[in-house]
Amino acid sequence: MRAAAVWPLLASMAAAGPVSDMTQLPAADVVILGEIHDNPQHHRNQAAGVSAVQPRALVFEMLTPAQAGLVTVDNRADPALGVLLGWEKSGWPDFAMYQPILTAAPMAAVFGAAVPGEALMAGRDPAAIAALMPDTRFGLTDSLAQADQTAREAEQIAAHCDALPVDLLPYMVAVQRLRDATLAARALDAFEATGGPVVVITGTGHARRDQGVPAALALAAPDLRVLSVGQLEQDPGLDAPYDLWVVTDPAPRPDPCGAFGAGN
Repeated sequence: MRAAAVWPLLASMAAAGPVSDMTQLPAADVVILGEIHDNPQHHRNQAAGVSAVQPRALVFEMLTPAQAGLVTVDNRADPALGVLLGWEKSGWPDFAMYQPILTAAPMAAVFGAAVPGEALMAGRDPAAIAALMPDTRFGLTDSLAQADQTAREAEQIAAHCDALPVDLLPYMVAVQRLRDATLAARALDAFEATGGPVVVITGTGHARRDQGVPAALALAAPDLRVLSVGQLEQDPGLDAPYDLWVVTDPAPRPDPCGAFGAGN
């Protein structure tokens, strides 16, 4: 079992904590911009952050490597790009919310970090999930401390409205760790290919410094300067697991627990 190093980037920052927007971020090799996927303001903030950083590479949780390869300098502003990518079949929110992020860095290389859903369904075995990431630098073959495992399982229970079978929880935690590691691997690929800076577009949970992409990068590339920016819809308190965070109004949405038959 290994513990991820804590990247001391904030020691050199004038302030750490809540910020109003993403237009004046500290310099870093990899900047992770979190989101709540269906909140349009979060995507507007990300586009503003990307415009300010002007990264040499963008890494998207939402794109497979094959899809990312379809994005070019010439077509990223094309309204038909979403159709070319097959976005409507992906299950992600409207592509119109994401396209401005692409156009905010018109020359940036685009990398995809999506984990194929069919790969995740094979046996629902945590060990099999870890085996999908053969690169051991990201720590997937290391067991979590029991307290950490228990805490992550509790987060999965809460995120799924107390509707998950208990025996499925280790698998769900393994999937989250795989996604973190895959995002970290593609961010490292992007940095090595371009020299950075790299911006990662992902869910706010993956931006967490204590267990998300920053933690995986700390294991694989401890000298890399990584900045984590979370976006939330309520104040997380000053012990939030991000370097910086933005709090926005909630997006209007139906009861998320309705699909689980556990509405209020």
